[in-house]
Amino acid sequence: MTDFQDEEQTEDGKSKTQVKRELHQLQDLGRRLTELKPAQLDKLELTDKLRAALDEAHRHTARGALKRHLSFVGKLMRDQDIEAIQAYVDRLDSSSQAHAQHFHQLERWRDRLLTGNAEDQEAFIARYPQTDRQNLRQLIRQASKEAAENKPPAASRKLFKLIRETVEADL
Repeated sequence: MTDFQDEEQTEDGKSKTQVKRELHQLQDLGRRLTELKPAQLDKLELTDKLRAALDEAHRHTARGALKRHLSFVGKLMRDQDIEAIQAYVDRLDSSSQAHAQHFHQLERWRDRLLTGNAEDQEAFIARYPQTDRQNLRQLIRQASKEAAENKPPAASRKLFKLIRETVEADL
């Protein structure tokens, strides 16, 4: 009897199945990139060729054409920093663990700032120096006043939005 391996090995020691699995993962990541807004894509370090392919993906309406194009995008993804792109996309995906952790971090900053402790404000400003200090302090005062008067937390929501925009601009 002849010994057959279930999976042939490639030069780098990976099986064909593993290589195909990795290519499909790159295609899926490429598909997720096509769903991002241009402003979100600008925050990633992508090659010009990949950016052009991502822009072109919206023009393909036929299922087969889109599938072929996503294969092309997956091929272009091989030259990218996949870990950084994956981490960024996961942070944007509301169903991912990374997004939940990022959101909880923002909530903790908001809660720390609403305590009124000057050290927490200075810590936030030191961590994110581009922060609009005046607007930050004004929103903290308004949110504290609203909480004391049992009013709806409009300023607290604005504070959270300011924190989110500041933190995401720093990424």
